[in-house]
Amino acid sequence: MIWDFRGPEALEIAKHHVVHLKEFATKESLAYIETAIEPVSEMYCMAFITVNEIDMKVYRDALRPHRGLVAK
Repeated sequence: MIWDFRGPEALEIAKHHVVHLKEFATKESLAYIETAIEPVSEMYCMAFITVNEIDMKVYRDALRPHRGLVAK
């Protein structure tokens, strides 16, 4: 699941968002594979969390990501 952040503070906001993703997983006792940020440019950064399919709907419905990808 991916969240996009734009603007001069995009990197810092993405980093902070990842903290909240981890907090949510802990609070809800949900597993996740990884969380990370992906800087694209000075003005655009992505934050993401990779989860197992079994937990995907809980994350999606609660956190409303901007986009999602399915790994095969």
